[in-house]
Amino acid sequence: MAMKEVTVTDIVYETPSIVSIYLALPDGTPIGHYVPGAHIDVEGPTAITRQYSLCGRPDGDDAYVVAVKREEASRGGSEALHTLKVGDTLKISEPRNLIGIEEEASHHILIAGGIGITPMHSMARYMDVRGISFELHYFASSEEEAAFLPILREKCPEKLHTHLGISREEQTAVLQEVVKNAPEGSHAYLCGPEGFMEKVTTILSTRFTDEEIHFENFHAAEIDESGNTAFVVELEGEEYDIPADRSIVEVLNENGAEIDTSCEEGICGTCIMSVLQGTPEHRDNVLTKGEREANETMAVCVSRTRDPKLVLDYF
Repeated sequence: MAMKEVTVTDIVYETPSIVSIYLALPDGTPIGHYVPGAHIDVEGPTAITRQYSLCGRPDGDDAYVVAVKREEASRGGSEALHTLKVGDTLKISEPRNLIGIEEEASHHILIAGGIGITPMHSMARYMDVRGISFELHYFASSEEEAAFLPILREKCPEKLHTHLGISREEQTAVLQEVVKNAPEGSHAYLCGPEGFMEKVTTILSTRFTDEEIHFENFHAAEIDESGNTAFVVELEGEEYDIPADRSIVEVLNENGAEIDTSCEEGICGTCIMSVLQGTPEHRDNVLTKGEREANETMAVCVSRTRDPKLVLDYF
């Protein structure tokens, strides 16, 4: 995916561990609008590329804003971004969405855990100024660690429900009550740590269908590759052997396929292709349960196949 150069124009500490980074075009021209809930790839100072939700005003065009939490177990991405200074340059991708607002929904339930507030912040601000029906449930360990809490309290206090420092049992009770009171026609959106999202998804599934649950997950799934086997992929009439130790996208791009990639961990959706024949073995964290069961698309950076052959096409 093509990357463009941007300049850091401002840095704001939202909490002791979360920093907002403002990114603008070097020549000062408008950077453009984006759809609420969108994210971008950011190539940091150490050349590591990670995905970050845009959390500023979707209809503003002076700068993109990403919020980055310094992670103790960081592989280098978040720690490096915390060393940035105003005037530094980075490379970013164009915005894209995994968690856009469902237009047919009559009500929207936003659920954020910790740093998962980033996409929910832009979605809440967008819906609030347009009179779209929503509620935001924000779970955080403490008020000090709750990024964007002051502005959310200022801009949409009646729609905001904060749940700070509560136990796991209390979290479950709150979420069950949210599900119980959800108006007909509601859709739910969630983002947060992996364990939190698993809990929320399980509780939501007691009432909501897979199509009514939307999520953003930037955590790569742990994959056991010990049982990998070789198989064949056909693309536009040509067949390619995929060895057990290589991915589909590696082999196809090596042979001139020009499939866009970004994370190469199954979390961004850039490399999704259409499946014309065969049964994928899905290993991504992008497709919904319904999309996986349909087997009409797959993320070719990590997923493989249960059959000897797959027939693919561009998505």
